[in-house]
Amino acid sequence: MRRIFRSPGFPLLVLLLAASLLAGLGMRDPHPADEPRFALVAAHMVESGDWLFPRRGTELYADKPPVFMWLLAGAQRVTGDWRTSFLLPSWIAALLALWLTHDLARRLWHPATGRHALLALFACLQFGLQAKRAQIDMVLLAMMMLSLWALVQYVLQRRDPRLLALGAFAAGLGTVTKGVGFLPLLVLPALPWLAARTQAPASTGRHPGRHVAAGVAGFLVGAGLWLAPMLATVLGSDDPQLRAYAADILWKQTGTRYADPWHHLKPAWYYLQVMATLWLPGTLLLPWLLPAWWRRLRRGDPRWRLLLGWAALVLLFFSLSPAKRDVYVLPVLPVLAIAAAPLLPGLLRRRDVRLTLAAWLAAMAIVALAAGLAAWPEPASWWQRIGARHEAGPEVLAAIGRWLLVLGAWTAGCLAWAAGSRLRGVGTATLLAMAGLWTVHGVGLMPAIDAGSSARALMQQVDGRIGPEAELGLLGWREQHLLQAGRDTAVFGFNRPWPAQWREAAVWLAAAPERRWLFVLEEALDPCVDRVRAERVGVSNRRTWWLVPATAMVPGCPAGAATGADERHANAQTIPGDDAVD
Repeated sequence: MRRIFRSPGFPLLVLLLAASLLAGLGMRDPHPADEPRFALVAAHMVESGDWLFPRRGTELYADKPPVFMWLLAGAQRVTGDWRTSFLLPSWIAALLALWLTHDLARRLWHPATGRHALLALFACLQFGLQAKRAQIDMVLLAMMMLSLWALVQYVLQRRDPRLLALGAFAAGLGTVTKGVGFLPLLVLPALPWLAARTQAPASTGRHPGRHVAAGVAGFLVGAGLWLAPMLATVLGSDDPQLRAYAADILWKQTGTRYADPWHHLKPAWYYLQVMATLWLPGTLLLPWLLPAWWRRLRRGDPRWRLLLGWAALVLLFFSLSPAKRDVYVLPVLPVLAIAAAPLLPGLLRRRDVRLTLAAWLAAMAIVALAAGLAAWPEPASWWQRIGARHEAGPEVLAAIGRWLLVLGAWTAGCLAWAAGSRLRGVGTATLLAMAGLWTVHGVGLMPAIDAGSSARALMQQVDGRIGPEAELGLLGWREQHLLQAGRDTAVFGFNRPWPAQWREAAVWLAAAPERRWLFVLEEALDPCVDRVRAERVGVSNRRTWWLVPATAMVPGCPAGAATGADERHANAQTIPGDDAVD
């Protein structure tokens, strides 16, 4: 086990792990939730040249600032291909987060500690899952780790105002990437408490104001990269849409979303479930880590006090909000990996720890092999029920089964290799098994479900039905449908109430009835649509979709006639089972 951490073993292992996170690049399209939305917004930036005010279709998109979409658009400009580029920002951010985790642990303890911290972070399920998704959270994690890298050094080691400015800048940039990017600043209140126990001077020197100014300036510069030009444009404009956009993104999507959320409502203990599942196999080591951490906290070691104290504050911060998602607590994971890293060499010498990791590998292998055998060559009845819910036919299930068998065989091989050395290599075997998981995920599992999950198959079916000369309008649509339409399309809003969209869509349809079609969510079908004349085109993302020609509109019936309360509630964002909104 120790040999793998020495040159050249460690660099080769890191290259293998990085390649496994990249595996599958260019082999799939964006999948819900979130990925099609961000890709669509970024595509509009590239096409329109408006990088300041993101749009989803015809409407301003105020759910998130545009920083992550800038990265997606920039990656597309470099590669020239959306399929290749949309996962690149998350992959690069994952590598940066791994390096920052390694380097901070190295600075706090020892070079070997840094290597253990990097490998511990990679081994946890949630890190790999987010590295292979085109969501904001991995980029946010890299920004928060950059901030913590600088601020932890500033608090514990040297009061260099440049470190404070860098940490505050990264926190400011993280805040305009996703509102919680300021959380690394929570280490700063620990300064007076830890001053007497750190290697750094107890004060900021003769000019404390210089340090305060450096921190404030760093945060303002980071946040101002987007806020300053956005607010300047809004204040200089009379456009009510821009003013509504600024109010929405600055207030509703931050404070209101935290204190009085309208979705993702979960119980207070929700994050215990996240840690018990998505932080595997790291969670399995908690019976040994918790007592060891407690002993070091009692001794007053400032490194563990700062790291574990910050992790506890962040968990408390997110637990107090009624809205919870598993990705919210992702920033805690690398900090706990750093706190665990000095203890891992000793733990891996324990037989009970080795047996625990071996049991994890055995469980991975058994589950993958059993599920694969049940799906290939003929899917079992329970697989068929899953396939029916997710629009996956027998050929898709069989492909999934084959790749699960590959994963199971690889994991079993890793376990057998570790067993040959009396489990002394079980740590390395765990890393190789996780690398195999992410490789199979990227090159096998995700491409197998891609046509259905990305809505590409559905939109190809629509394209074949209406023909290349027809015009298509979308109503009650999701981002993946506009992204996969493959032609110029008419949209009538996204968050607008469906009756309001129908009034506009009916006029558009009637203007050229011989060549225009509406693609409509079943729940959004207007009472003026004759379903006998309309066509049920298929199911995608667990919802049913229809094609409505002009001949399916009931003559003399006023489409979109709902008013008042009916109209306010008839909105595509409120349907049950809708894709998660980040």
